[in-house]
Amino acid sequence: MSRMSFVEATRQALAAEMRRDGRIFVLGEDLGRGGVFQQYRGLQAEFGPARVVDTPISESAIMGVAVGAAMCGARPVVEMRYLDFTLCAVDELVNQAAKLRYMLGGQARVPMVVRQPIGLWANCAAQHSQSLEAWWVHVPGLVVLCPGDPADAGPMLAAAIRADDPVVLLEYKELFPVEGEVGDPTLPAEIGRARLVRPGSDLTLVAWGGSVREAAGAAELLAARGISAEVIDLRSLWPWDSAAVLASVARTGHLLVAQEATEVAGFGAEIAALVAEETGARVARIGAPRTPIPFSPALEAAYRVDAARIAARAAAFLARHR
Repeated sequence: MSRMSFVEATRQALAAEMRRDGRIFVLGEDLGRGGVFQQYRGLQAEFGPARVVDTPISESAIMGVAVGAAMCGARPVVEMRYLDFTLCAVDELVNQAAKLRYMLGGQARVPMVVRQPIGLWANCAAQHSQSLEAWWVHVPGLVVLCPGDPADAGPMLAAAIRADDPVVLLEYKELFPVEGEVGDPTLPAEIGRARLVRPGSDLTLVAWGGSVREAAGAAELLAARGISAEVIDLRSLWPWDSAAVLASVARTGHLLVAQEATEVAGFGAEIAALVAEETGARVARIGAPRTPIPFSPALEAAYRVDAARIAARAAAFLARHR
C-alpha cells in the first residue's frame, strides 16, 4: 500500500495501460500541458503527441474521431475536461458509440473510454459543475463507472480501458486532490461490484462518487445518535450491484440513497424503486434541489448534499418508520 491522490492513481493506471497496449491513445484539449487537473502530467513526453493528442476545441470532433478509431481497432481514451462539455458530443456518444455494436449485429465494437470530470468544484457554477450520471445510465449500450476514492480510481480506469464496450467514467472533481491508501493502482477492478464502506444494522446508505465520503461522514454523525448505518459505495452505475444493495436492505429494513445530482429523476430513484419492488422495505432518497448550480459560495453551500444533510434526512426518515 502507498499513499497517493486520486488523480495520481489515475495517471499511473493510464500510463501502465499505454505501456501494455500500443492501441491505446488519449485525445482531448490541453493534454500536452497535463490536462485541467494534471491527470495527464508527463504522458505526452513519454508517449509522444501521436498517442497523447492535443485536439482543437470541438467536443463533437473529439468524440467522433474516437468512435471511428475504436471501430477500426484502436482503444481511445477521450478527455472531456468537464462532464458538462460532453453535451456538445451527445450525438456521437449516444447515437453512435452506444448503439453501433447492436446495430451492426456484433460485427463491430466500440471499445473507448470517455472520462468526464463530474460534480461540484468550488464556485464553478452552473455550466461546469453538473452531475448528470442518470443521463448516461439511461442509454442502452453504455457502461457507466464512478469511483469514490483514490484506491478505486486507478483500477476502475484500467477496467474501463480493457472493456470492449464504450465506458463513461465519471470522476468527481473534488476527489482529484484527495489522498488515500492505494494498493496497486494499475490492477483492473471488477466492473459491477459494489464496495461495503461501513457495516451497520439500522439503515442502508447507498452512494457513489463524491457522495460516498459524505455518506460515510453521515454514518459517523448518526452513530453519535445511536443509529447504525451501513454504507455502500456503488462504484459501478451500470451494471450496478443490486444484489449487494438488496442483501443489505434485507438486514437493515431501510434504504436511503444519497446523490449529489438533482434529486428529481436521478439515479437514486431507480435504486429506490427496485428495492421497493423487490423487498417492500422503506425507501427514501436525498439529492440536490432542481435549480442551476449557484456560483455564490453561500448558495453553493446550501445546495450541497453534505454529511449533515444526509444524517438529518436519515434520522427523520427512521423516526417516521421505525
